[in-house]
Amino acid sequence: MLTVSATKHRGAFLLNAQFELPTPGVVALFGRSGCGKTTLVNVIAGLLAADSGRVALDGTVLLDTNRGINVPPERRRIGYVFQEARLFPHMKVAANLRYALRRAAVAPFIGLDRVVDLLDLTPLMGRRTHALSGGERQRVAIGRALLSQPSLLLLDEPLASLDASRREEVLPYLETLRDQLAIPMVYVSHNFEEVLRLATHLVLMDAGKTVAQGNLSEMSLHSGVRAIIGAEAVGAIVDGTVLGTDSSSGLTRVQVGQGELKVQFPEAAPGTRLRVQLLARDLIVATAHPRQISVRNSLPGVITSIASDVDDSDLIAIDIGGLLIMARVTKAATHELGLAPGLPVWALVKTASLRPHVI
Repeated sequence: MLTVSATKHRGAFLLNAQFELPTPGVVALFGRSGCGKTTLVNVIAGLLAADSGRVALDGTVLLDTNRGINVPPERRRIGYVFQEARLFPHMKVAANLRYALRRAAVAPFIGLDRVVDLLDLTPLMGRRTHALSGGERQRVAIGRALLSQPSLLLLDEPLASLDASRREEVLPYLETLRDQLAIPMVYVSHNFEEVLRLATHLVLMDAGKTVAQGNLSEMSLHSGVRAIIGAEAVGAIVDGTVLGTDSSSGLTRVQVGQGELKVQFPEAAPGTRLRVQLLARDLIVATAHPRQISVRNSLPGVITSIASDVDDSDLIAIDIGGLLIMARVTKAATHELGLAPGLPVWALVKTASLRPHVI
Protein backbone atom coordinates (compact mmCIF):
# COMPACT_ATOMS: atom_id res chain seq x y z
CA MET A 1 0.00 0.00 0.00
CA LEU A 2 1.28 3.47 -0.94
CA THR A 3 -0.15 6.14 1.37
CA VAL A 4 0.43 9.82 0.63
CA SER A 5 -0.72 12.91 2.51
CA ALA A 6 0.97 16.27 2.00
CA THR A 7 0.53 20.01 2.29
CA LYS A 8 2.86 22.53 0.69
CA HIS A 9 2.64 26.30 0.22
CA ARG A 10 4.36 27.70 -2.87
CA GLY A 11 3.57 31.40 -3.00
CA ALA A 12 -0.20 31.72 -3.39
CA PHE A 13 -0.53 28.03 -4.32
CA LEU A 14 -1.46 25.46 -1.68
CA LEU A 15 -1.05 21.73 -2.21
CA ASN A 16 -3.34 19.73 0.07
CA ALA A 17 -3.46 16.20 -1.31
CA GLN A 18 -4.08 12.67 -0.07
CA PHE A 19 -4.36 9.33 -1.82
CA GLU A 20 -3.78 5.60 -1.37
CA LEU A 21 -2.71 3.00 -3.92
CA PRO A 22 -3.07 -0.72 -3.29
CA THR A 23 0.23 -2.11 -4.52
CA PRO A 24 1.25 -3.25 -7.02
CA GLY A 25 -0.66 -0.98 -9.37
CA VAL A 26 -0.48 2.21 -11.39
CA VAL A 27 -2.11 5.34 -9.98
CA ALA A 28 -2.58 8.19 -12.43
CA LEU A 29 -2.51 11.72 -11.06
CA PHE A 30 -4.87 13.40 -13.50
CA GLY A 31 -5.89 17.01 -13.82
CA ARG A 32 -5.38 20.23 -15.72
CA SER A 33 -1.96 21.85 -15.98
CA GLY A 34 -1.06 23.71 -12.81
CA CYS A 35 -3.23 21.61 -10.48
CA GLY A 36 -0.24 20.41 -8.43
CA LYS A 37 0.58 17.00 -9.90
CA THR A 38 4.32 17.61 -10.25
CA THR A 39 4.51 19.30 -6.86
CA LEU A 40 2.95 16.22 -5.31
CA VAL A 41 5.33 13.73 -6.95
CA ASN A 42 8.31 15.89 -5.96
CA VAL A 43 7.14 15.69 -2.35
CA ILE A 44 6.84 11.90 -2.68
CA ALA A 45 10.36 11.74 -4.13
CA GLY A 46 11.77 13.95 -1.38
CA LEU A 47 12.90 16.58 -3.88
CA LEU A 48 10.54 19.11 -2.30
CA ALA A 49 10.05 19.47 1.45
CA ALA A 50 6.43 19.23 2.57
CA ASP A 51 5.07 21.67 5.13
CA SER A 52 3.31 18.70 6.69
CA GLY A 53 2.46 15.18 5.65
CA ARG A 54 3.18 11.49 5.57
CA VAL A 55 4.42 9.14 2.85
CA ALA A 56 4.61 5.40 3.49
CA LEU A 57 5.15 2.45 1.16
CA ASP A 58 4.36 -1.08 2.29
CA GLY A 59 5.01 -0.22 5.93
CA THR A 60 8.18 1.79 5.33
CA VAL A 61 7.71 5.42 6.38
CA LEU A 62 9.53 7.81 4.05
CA LEU A 63 8.07 11.02 5.47
CA ASP A 64 6.24 11.83 8.68
CA THR A 65 6.51 15.45 9.72
CA ASN A 66 4.80 14.79 13.05
CA ARG A 67 7.50 12.28 13.98
CA GLY A 68 10.39 14.17 12.41
CA ILE A 69 11.00 11.49 9.75
CA ASN A 70 12.26 12.67 6.35
CA VAL A 71 14.27 10.04 4.49
CA PRO A 72 16.71 11.70 2.00
CA PRO A 73 15.77 11.29 -1.69
CA GLU A 74 18.73 9.05 -2.46
CA ARG A 75 17.67 6.61 0.26
CA ARG A 76 13.96 6.41 -0.62
CA ARG A 77 14.49 3.83 -3.36
CA ILE A 78 12.30 5.77 -5.77
CA GLY A 79 12.93 5.77 -9.51
CA TYR A 80 11.96 9.04 -11.19
CA VAL A 81 11.32 9.50 -14.92
CA PHE A 82 11.03 13.17 -15.87
CA GLN A 83 9.38 14.77 -18.88
CA GLU A 84 12.84 15.20 -20.40
CA ALA A 85 15.10 12.15 -20.38
CA ARG A 86 17.99 13.86 -18.50
CA LEU A 87 20.57 11.34 -19.69
CA PHE A 88 24.33 11.88 -19.48
CA PRO A 89 25.24 13.21 -22.95
CA HIS A 90 28.93 12.23 -22.70
CA MET A 91 28.03 8.57 -22.09
CA LYS A 92 26.70 5.91 -24.41
CA VAL A 93 23.40 4.22 -23.60
CA ALA A 94 25.11 1.23 -21.98
CA ALA A 95 27.13 3.51 -19.69
CA ASN A 96 24.02 5.46 -18.68
CA LEU A 97 22.34 2.22 -17.66
CA ARG A 98 25.35 0.78 -15.83
CA TYR A 99 25.76 4.03 -13.91
CA ALA A 100 22.30 3.57 -12.38
CA LEU A 101 23.07 -0.06 -11.57
CA ARG A 102 26.31 0.90 -9.78
CA ARG A 103 24.55 3.61 -7.79
CA ALA A 104 21.72 1.36 -6.58
CA ALA A 105 21.44 1.33 -2.79
CA VAL A 106 20.38 -2.34 -2.59
CA ALA A 107 21.36 -5.61 -4.19
CA PRO A 108 19.96 -5.84 -7.74
CA PHE A 109 16.60 -7.54 -8.17
CA ILE A 110 16.22 -6.22 -11.72
CA GLY A 111 19.25 -7.04 -13.85
CA LEU A 112 20.65 -5.17 -16.81
CA ASP A 113 19.76 -7.94 -19.26
CA ARG A 114 16.15 -8.00 -18.06
CA VAL A 115 15.75 -4.24 -18.48
CA VAL A 116 17.41 -4.27 -21.90
CA ASP A 117 15.04 -7.05 -22.96
CA LEU A 118 11.88 -5.44 -21.53
CA LEU A 119 12.57 -2.10 -23.20
CA ASP A 120 14.18 -3.47 -26.39
CA LEU A 121 17.38 -1.50 -25.84
CA THR A 122 19.91 -3.88 -27.43
CA PRO A 123 20.14 -1.89 -30.72
CA LEU A 124 20.77 1.30 -28.75
CA MET A 125 23.46 0.18 -26.29
CA GLY A 126 26.45 1.43 -28.28
CA ARG A 127 24.92 4.76 -29.32
CA ARG A 128 25.39 8.22 -27.83
CA THR A 129 22.28 9.67 -26.28
CA HIS A 130 22.27 12.74 -28.55
CA ALA A 131 21.80 10.41 -31.53
CA LEU A 132 18.58 8.91 -30.13
CA SER A 133 15.02 9.85 -31.00
CA GLY A 134 12.80 11.30 -28.28
CA GLY A 135 11.06 7.96 -27.78
CA GLU A 136 14.36 6.10 -27.58
CA ARG A 137 15.71 8.54 -25.00
CA GLN A 138 12.65 8.05 -22.82
CA ARG A 139 12.99 4.27 -23.03
CA VAL A 140 16.59 4.61 -21.84
CA ALA A 141 15.49 6.96 -19.05
CA ILE A 142 12.89 4.43 -17.92
CA GLY A 143 15.54 1.70 -18.01
CA ARG A 144 17.91 3.80 -15.92
CA ALA A 145 15.16 4.41 -13.36
CA LEU A 146 14.45 0.67 -13.16
CA LEU A 147 18.13 -0.18 -12.67
CA SER A 148 18.20 2.01 -9.57
CA GLN A 149 16.27 -0.95 -8.04
CA PRO A 150 13.25 1.15 -6.99
CA SER A 151 10.45 0.11 -4.69
CA LEU A 152 8.33 2.84 -6.34
CA LEU A 153 8.46 4.39 -9.81
CA LEU A 154 7.38 8.00 -10.42
CA LEU A 155 6.72 9.09 -14.01
CA ASP A 156 6.06 12.81 -14.45
CA GLU A 157 4.43 13.24 -17.88
CA PRO A 158 7.17 11.13 -19.49
CA LEU A 159 5.52 11.27 -22.92
CA ALA A 160 4.47 14.93 -22.95
CA SER A 161 7.43 16.08 -25.04
CA LEU A 162 6.86 13.40 -27.71
CA ASP A 163 4.72 13.61 -30.81
CA ALA A 164 1.89 11.14 -31.34
CA SER A 165 3.96 8.55 -33.21
CA ARG A 166 6.75 8.55 -30.59
CA ARG A 167 4.15 8.35 -27.82
CA GLU A 168 2.68 5.25 -29.45
CA GLU A 169 6.21 3.85 -29.65
CA VAL A 170 6.78 4.12 -25.89
CA LEU A 171 3.33 3.26 -24.47
CA PRO A 172 3.56 -0.50 -25.15
CA TYR A 173 6.80 -0.64 -23.15
CA LEU A 174 5.11 1.04 -20.19
CA GLU A 175 2.29 -1.50 -20.45
CA THR A 176 4.89 -4.27 -20.40
CA LEU A 177 6.47 -2.88 -17.23
CA ARG A 178 3.06 -2.68 -15.55
CA ASP A 179 2.23 -6.27 -16.48
CA GLN A 180 5.57 -7.94 -15.81
CA LEU A 181 7.06 -6.05 -12.86
CA ALA A 182 5.46 -5.79 -9.42
CA ILE A 183 6.67 -2.21 -8.93
CA PRO A 184 3.98 0.32 -7.97
CA MET A 185 3.90 3.38 -10.21
CA VAL A 186 2.63 6.93 -9.87
CA TYR A 187 1.96 8.28 -13.36
CA VAL A 188 1.38 12.00 -13.92
CA SER A 189 -0.58 12.97 -17.02
CA HIS A 190 -3.28 15.18 -18.45
CA ASN A 191 -3.62 12.87 -21.47
CA PHE A 192 -6.57 10.57 -20.86
CA GLU A 193 -5.51 8.11 -23.57
CA GLU A 194 -2.34 7.38 -21.60
CA VAL A 195 -4.35 7.02 -18.39
CA LEU A 196 -6.79 4.66 -20.12
CA ARG A 197 -4.01 2.36 -21.27
CA LEU A 198 -1.85 2.31 -18.16
CA ALA A 199 -3.66 3.13 -14.93
CA THR A 200 -5.38 0.85 -12.47
CA HIS A 201 -6.43 3.75 -10.23
CA LEU A 202 -7.02 7.44 -10.86
CA VAL A 203 -6.60 10.40 -8.54
CA LEU A 204 -8.33 13.53 -9.81
CA MET A 205 -6.62 16.78 -8.81
CA ASP A 206 -7.86 20.34 -9.03
CA ALA A 207 -6.29 23.54 -7.66
CA GLY A 208 -3.85 21.64 -5.43
CA LYS A 209 -6.43 19.25 -3.98
CA THR A 210 -7.28 15.61 -4.58
CA VAL A 211 -10.99 15.90 -5.27
CA ALA A 212 -11.76 12.24 -6.03
CA GLN A 213 -10.04 8.89 -6.37
CA GLY A 214 -10.92 5.30 -7.19
CA ASN A 215 -10.46 2.54 -9.74
CA LEU A 216 -10.38 3.61 -13.34
CA SER A 217 -13.80 2.22 -14.23
CA GLU A 218 -15.67 4.23 -11.61
CA MET A 219 -13.56 7.35 -12.10
CA SER A 220 -14.22 7.37 -15.86
CA LEU A 221 -17.81 8.33 -14.97
CA HIS A 222 -16.86 11.16 -12.60
CA SER A 223 -18.14 14.60 -13.63
CA GLY A 224 -14.75 16.19 -12.90
CA VAL A 225 -13.01 13.82 -15.31
CA ARG A 226 -15.70 14.45 -17.94
CA ALA A 227 -15.17 18.21 -17.61
CA ILE A 228 -11.47 17.82 -18.42
CA ILE A 229 -11.58 15.32 -21.26
CA GLY A 230 -14.44 17.03 -23.11
CA ALA A 231 -17.80 15.88 -24.44
CA GLU A 232 -16.40 13.81 -27.31
CA ALA A 233 -14.32 11.62 -24.96
CA VAL A 234 -17.02 11.09 -22.33
CA GLY A 235 -17.85 7.47 -21.71
CA ALA A 236 -17.21 4.48 -19.52
CA ILE A 237 -14.18 2.25 -19.17
CA VAL A 238 -15.06 -1.39 -18.55
CA ASP A 239 -12.82 -4.34 -17.79
CA GLY A 240 -13.74 -7.75 -19.09
CA THR A 241 -12.48 -11.30 -19.60
CA VAL A 242 -11.85 -12.97 -22.95
CA LEU A 243 -14.16 -15.95 -23.44
CA GLY A 244 -12.84 -17.11 -26.79
CA THR A 245 -13.30 -16.49 -30.50
CA ASP A 246 -16.65 -16.21 -32.27
CA SER A 247 -16.51 -18.91 -34.96
CA SER A 248 -18.75 -17.11 -37.43
CA SER A 249 -17.02 -13.72 -37.39
CA GLY A 250 -13.53 -14.42 -36.05
CA LEU A 251 -14.03 -11.68 -33.46
CA THR A 252 -12.91 -12.04 -29.85
CA ARG A 253 -15.71 -12.49 -27.29
CA VAL A 254 -15.30 -10.54 -24.05
CA GLN A 255 -17.50 -10.93 -20.96
CA VAL A 256 -18.46 -7.51 -19.53
CA GLY A 257 -21.06 -7.38 -16.80
CA GLN A 258 -23.90 -9.70 -17.81
CA GLY A 259 -23.27 -9.26 -21.52
CA GLU A 260 -20.65 -9.85 -24.18
CA LEU A 261 -18.69 -7.61 -26.49
CA LYS A 262 -17.18 -8.77 -29.75
CA VAL A 263 -13.92 -6.95 -30.43
CA GLN A 264 -11.03 -7.10 -32.87
CA PHE A 265 -8.23 -8.52 -30.73
CA PRO A 266 -7.29 -11.91 -32.25
CA GLU A 267 -4.14 -12.46 -30.15
CA ALA A 268 -6.02 -12.54 -26.82
CA ALA A 269 -6.25 -16.01 -25.27
CA PRO A 270 -9.24 -17.07 -23.14
CA GLY A 271 -8.95 -15.66 -19.64
CA THR A 272 -7.06 -12.56 -20.77
CA ARG A 273 -8.26 -9.38 -19.08
CA LEU A 274 -9.10 -6.59 -21.52
CA ARG A 275 -10.06 -2.97 -20.96
CA VAL A 276 -12.51 -1.34 -23.36
CA GLN A 277 -13.61 2.28 -23.57
CA LEU A 278 -17.25 2.72 -24.54
CA LEU A 279 -17.70 6.31 -25.64
CA ALA A 280 -21.13 7.79 -25.01
CA ARG A 281 -21.21 9.20 -28.53
CA ASP A 282 -20.82 5.68 -30.03
CA LEU A 283 -23.66 3.99 -28.13
CA ILE A 284 -27.20 3.59 -29.44
CA VAL A 285 -30.08 2.87 -27.06
CA ALA A 286 -32.88 0.47 -28.02
CA THR A 287 -35.99 -0.30 -25.98
CA ALA A 288 -36.57 -3.66 -27.73
CA HIS A 289 -34.16 -6.46 -28.48
CA PRO A 290 -32.55 -5.54 -31.81
CA ARG A 291 -32.76 -7.94 -34.75
CA GLN A 292 -31.32 -7.99 -38.27
CA ILE A 293 -28.90 -5.11 -37.83
CA SER A 294 -25.24 -4.76 -38.75
CA VAL A 295 -24.14 -3.74 -35.25
CA ARG A 296 -22.39 -6.72 -33.65
CA ASN A 297 -22.67 -5.69 -30.01
CA SER A 298 -25.86 -5.49 -27.97
CA LEU A 299 -25.54 -5.17 -24.18
CA PRO A 300 -28.73 -5.64 -22.11
CA GLY A 301 -29.12 -3.36 -19.12
CA VAL A 302 -31.33 -1.09 -17.07
CA ILE A 303 -31.33 2.72 -17.08
CA THR A 304 -30.18 4.07 -13.71
CA SER A 305 -30.20 7.82 -14.37
CA ILE A 306 -30.65 10.49 -17.02
CA ALA A 307 -28.73 13.77 -16.92
CA SER A 308 -28.92 16.77 -19.19
CA ASP A 309 -25.83 17.09 -21.40
CA VAL A 310 -24.41 19.35 -24.12
CA ASP A 311 -26.13 20.34 -27.37
CA ASP A 312 -29.71 19.51 -26.36
CA SER A 313 -28.81 15.93 -25.44
CA ASP A 314 -29.00 13.63 -22.42
CA LEU A 315 -26.49 11.25 -20.88
CA ILE A 316 -28.16 7.93 -20.17
CA ALA A 317 -26.48 5.80 -17.48
CA ILE A 318 -27.10 2.06 -18.00
CA ASP A 319 -26.30 -0.77 -15.58
CA ILE A 320 -25.20 -3.80 -17.63
CA GLY A 321 -24.78 -6.11 -14.63
CA GLY A 322 -22.69 -4.36 -12.02
CA LEU A 323 -21.00 -2.07 -14.55
CA LEU A 324 -22.23 1.35 -15.61
CA ILE A 325 -21.94 2.62 -19.16
CA MET A 326 -23.18 5.88 -20.68
CA ALA A 327 -24.94 6.74 -23.91
CA ARG A 328 -25.57 10.19 -25.34
CA VAL A 329 -28.96 10.64 -27.03
CA THR A 330 -30.97 13.67 -28.06
CA LYS A 331 -33.63 14.95 -25.69
CA ALA A 332 -36.12 14.24 -28.46
CA ALA A 333 -35.09 10.56 -28.43
CA THR A 334 -35.37 10.45 -24.63
CA HIS A 335 -38.94 11.72 -24.91
CA GLU A 336 -40.04 9.64 -27.91
CA LEU A 337 -38.63 6.37 -26.53
CA GLY A 338 -39.95 7.06 -23.03
CA LEU A 339 -36.50 6.59 -21.51
CA ALA A 340 -36.57 6.69 -17.71
CA PRO A 341 -34.73 5.18 -14.75
CA GLY A 342 -35.67 1.53 -14.26
CA LEU A 343 -36.45 0.90 -17.94
CA PRO A 344 -34.79 -2.21 -19.49
CA VAL A 345 -32.83 -1.27 -22.64
CA TRP A 346 -30.12 -2.54 -24.98
CA ALA A 347 -26.95 -0.56 -25.64
CA LEU A 348 -25.66 -1.05 -29.17
CA VAL A 349 -22.10 -0.33 -30.27
CA LYS A 350 -20.19 -1.04 -33.46
CA THR A 351 -17.13 -3.30 -33.19
CA ALA A 352 -15.15 -0.86 -35.30
CA SER A 353 -15.48 1.83 -32.63
CA LEU A 354 -13.87 -0.30 -29.89
CA ARG A 355 -10.15 -0.30 -29.09
CA PRO A 356 -9.43 -2.90 -26.41
CA HIS A 357 -6.21 -2.95 -24.34
CA VAL A 358 -4.72 -5.72 -22.23
CA ILE A 359 -4.69 -4.99 -18.48
